[in-house]
Amino acid sequence: MTEPIPGPMSEPLLEVRNLSVAFDGHAVVEGVDFTIARGETLALVGESGSGKSVSALSIMRLLPYPVASHPSGEVLFHGGAAPEDLMRAAPDRLRQIRGDRIAMIFQEPTLSLNPLHRVERQIVEAIQLHKPMPAAAARARARELLELVQIEDPEQKLGAFPHEMSGGQRQRVMIAMALANEPDLLIADEPTTALDVTIQAQILNLLMALQRRLGMAILLITHDLGIVRKFAARVAVMQAGRIVETGATEALFEAPRHDYTKHLLAAEPKGFADPLPEDAADLLATDRLSVLFPIKRGIFRRVVGHVPALVDVSTALRCGETLGIVGESGSGKTTLGLAVLRLIDSTGAIIFEGRRIDGLDRGGMRPLRRQMQIVFQDPFGSLSPRLSVGEIVSEGLDVHGLGHDEAGREEMVVATLNEVGLDPETRHRYPHEFSGGQRQRIAIARALILKPRLIVLDEPTSALDMSVQAQIVDLLRDLQRRHGLGYLFISHDLRVVRAMSHRVLVLKGGKVVESGTAADIFERPQMPYTKALLSAAIHHDVSGPEIAGLGAVRQ
Repeated sequence: MTEPIPGPMSEPLLEVRNLSVAFDGHAVVEGVDFTIARGETLALVGESGSGKSVSALSIMRLLPYPVASHPSGEVLFHGGAAPEDLMRAAPDRLRQIRGDRIAMIFQEPTLSLNPLHRVERQIVEAIQLHKPMPAAAARARARELLELVQIEDPEQKLGAFPHEMSGGQRQRVMIAMALANEPDLLIADEPTTALDVTIQAQILNLLMALQRRLGMAILLITHDLGIVRKFAARVAVMQAGRIVETGATEALFEAPRHDYTKHLLAAEPKGFADPLPEDAADLLATDRLSVLFPIKRGIFRRVVGHVPALVDVSTALRCGETLGIVGESGSGKTTLGLAVLRLIDSTGAIIFEGRRIDGLDRGGMRPLRRQMQIVFQDPFGSLSPRLSVGEIVSEGLDVHGLGHDEAGREEMVVATLNEVGLDPETRHRYPHEFSGGQRQRIAIARALILKPRLIVLDEPTSALDMSVQAQIVDLLRDLQRRHGLGYLFISHDLRVVRAMSHRVLVLKGGKVVESGTAADIFERPQMPYTKALLSAAIHHDVSGPEIAGLGAVRQ
């Protein structure tokens, strides 16, 4: 736990007073007040849409003008001899402060890094913008920053493009860019949302170490309360654009005063998967399933070698059962799901409902597609912005020739939306008009309407608030109970995996490290890698030394 700064040392670095934000005249943030002391970590928490990121972006006035406006508020930055109100600072002065005195790590490094520029150019640009220096010196500084954020082989990574790096490496590059000029304040907006628990721990421990070394303050925006409890000195809780409670972290977690804070602390996936009947039929099996990704070089992109992405994976799934698939980024989790669905080439046997399908061509697989569906990690990216919700959900019916007529298909859409907890009257609206949790329900409805036997769920809760995660887990368990669905549940969130899964498969480097019942894996792990995964998750737990429902796994 990061200790709060003692009173006499709590010199304010940033004071936000009565901040309000409006989009096209509609208020989204009202009367926000908080203070960050030098060297302190303040966590800003709340559900999606509560105003966390909007408030943070307002500090450096990064919201789009004239769509966004600030009807009231002061942002006093105590970075010089006298405090400056950034709300009234000239554009030139703001450009001096941004990236120099105040820096920001954005939520999605893939979108924040330029895909056309190598890492070296992007870091050097961040340095040269504020501290011009010879090219050789700037490059040396860039390499030093990559070493600072503990990237392996920094010389090689300077010449890499963002897409050639893992999610954790891209996040470290973002941190290096943010720290290039040793800022007084670092704003970290959901810096670990899409990362595995071990990478999360590495990134957050790195940030705290750099904070102690540089003496900077951190504004941490996150929906993961386990992270907050471990890393923040104070917490400000936001609801519907207002701060409803502020306090020292431990005191707020032990004795929350506001009902909304109590709701956040209680909101996490609970319970376990329903017991599986002993006579449950076999649904899916793989035998020595392997996937090789080709390495292409030269102008003509000739294949010069292969990278093993999946190696001899043998597993099985029964009707009504959930197989949780866990492991770090690059371990082969998603590759396994795609291979089972025959969406990528593989070797080895794939048996679906007693029939080998690994030898089927595209035409042979087509009739089976309705029985094998997938729900992707990012519902916003997987839903067409040009189609209404009704059109998205009914698209599969048209492809597979289901439903007697247009009226019949409409009736099926309405029934399916009701089943996933969405108002059918909203079916004429478009994806951008829905929250993240609602979009994920739309994605589930799109898969469910075809009445499949198997659904691959690829990180379906990773970008959702904990309260919404709990709702989606309850929905998936209910649908499984009613329809006997088999799930391949891919996730890095071990709390969700424990709540959903009957059995668990642990992957590392494309190979099975350990497999067994969920209770055995979480309570009696055998392999060091599995123990390391569980240990990283335990460190982020809200409720103490155990992840809720994980059993007595301890360090």
